[in-house]
Amino acid sequence: MPMRNIAVGNTQEVTHPGALKAALAEFISTLIFVFAGQGSGVAYSKLSGGITTPSSLISAAVAHAFALFVAVSVSANISGGHVNPAVTFGAFLGGNISLFRSILYWIAQLLGSIVACLLLRFVTGGLPTGTFGLTGISVWEALVLEIVMTFGLVYTVYATAVDPKKGSLGTIAPIAIGFIVGANILVGGAFDGASMNPAVSFGPSLVSWSWNNHWVYWVGPFIGAALAALIYDMLFISSHTHEQLPTTDY
Repeated sequence: MPMRNIAVGNTQEVTHPGALKAALAEFISTLIFVFAGQGSGVAYSKLSGGITTPSSLISAAVAHAFALFVAVSVSANISGGHVNPAVTFGAFLGGNISLFRSILYWIAQLLGSIVACLLLRFVTGGLPTGTFGLTGISVWEALVLEIVMTFGLVYTVYATAVDPKKGSLGTIAPIAIGFIVGANILVGGAFDGASMNPAVSFGPSLVSWSWNNHWVYWVGPFIGAALAALIYDMLFISSHTHEQLPTTDY
């Protein structure tokens, strides 16, 4: 069972140079991802006069897919390239990262998102970064949508990056992860913004101080990540051979 693999770690881990370097990598990669992803929305809004069109959804999907591909790639060998508190939570449940290191990653990811949004505000002359919100659906429908989309994301992470049997498939993990996020944005972007990432929604909400239904973008991704991690670990990773993976392998 996956729960047997969970490692709490210790307080010394959060001050270990390797853990701090990994956290810094998560901070930088999340900053890169949010700056490019949210920035594409700011740029499109300026060019279109604030009018939302189908092409804006496509541009958001492409920008997020490309940016996440790069963000995961540049941090994969240092921190594992999580770039997402939900991915870190899924990795923790599968025994691939300790609780203390997870907390360090979460702090770094949230700070990366906040700094990215503050930088966007500065370089665009104070233009709003935009926040995640619901359009034409209820809060419970949005919750299920976030669960399903994040399930697909974390399941992809497990299949291409975590599974010890991944072999050469691991080389395309950043591409696959970027693609699933881009595809999910094409599905859910018009309804709830398609966050799948608490850090991505937290930064804009904090900078804009807008918290409408914000809990959906935490609860949904964490539930989806937990389901994906537990199902993949129980069904496809042998309990007899599965061991906690070193950071450099995840």
